[in-house]
Amino acid sequence: MRIDLHTHSSASDGTDSPADLVREAKAAGLDVVALTDHDATSGWAEAEQAADEVGITLVPGLEISTKFRHRGVHLLAYLPDPTHPSLVTMLDRILAGRTERTPAIVSALQEHGIEITEDDVRREAGGSVAAGRPHVADALVRLGVVRDRTHAFDELLNPGRPGYRNRYAAELEDMIPLVNEAGGVAVIAHPWGRHGGTVLDEEAFAMLKEIGLAGIEVDHQDHSAELGVRLRGIAAELDLVVTGSSDHHGLGKVDHDLGVNTTDPEQYERLVSLAAPRP
Repeated sequence: MRIDLHTHSSASDGTDSPADLVREAKAAGLDVVALTDHDATSGWAEAEQAADEVGITLVPGLEISTKFRHRGVHLLAYLPDPTHPSLVTMLDRILAGRTERTPAIVSALQEHGIEITEDDVRREAGGSVAAGRPHVADALVRLGVVRDRTHAFDELLNPGRPGYRNRYAAELEDMIPLVNEAGGVAVIAHPWGRHGGTVLDEEAFAMLKEIGLAGIEVDHQDHSAELGVRLRGIAAELDLVVTGSSDHHGLGKVDHDLGVNTTDPEQYERLVSLAAPRP
């Protein structure tokens, strides 16, 4: 059984529709795929219908923007109730932060001498629930300013770069219990990826487990083999679920093909067993 527990569709910053993403997952030989768009569940219904049609198991989820000790941390939430009032309120606030940041980013880029408008970004956002930095990056690619999303982030949109502007993110210590309250399962996404360095050490993981953390995404393209071994050891020591995934974004990310990393079936079954039954 091949299981990929972290993918994105055009409901956030992927380039494939939820249905197309599911069909591509089936074509890639996956048996299980999770749809984990950023801070949004709007793609679930379309993805679930496509999963039924092609015969693949869909795990509804999302990737939530949080912060921990003043650093950004992404939290994967699997199988929560999408109508849970407190979760809906928090996600709406996070998405509003994304929307409100975009004009500030565009203005900063204009001040840097780049001819880009909010309309350029909206065109790239398409069916996404909120325009964000990846859509700004796509606009910059289309305008010929940069080669691709990676180049856009490295040169203009990452922290410390001319186009970076901060936005609201939930506190990780608040979000993990909230995901559990909504019947979901909380897993830290690519904890030692991104730009190197993290506030998440073994002590932090132990504390987070005490408040409801269920697992760690260990096998990810942002983690070297050495980091994977160390994270797997922490997960074993703390009895946390270990997941692996592609973090697929369609054409939005290179080297993140569906199924490039997968989750062990036993770990998957353990993760699913921790979720509240869905109607």
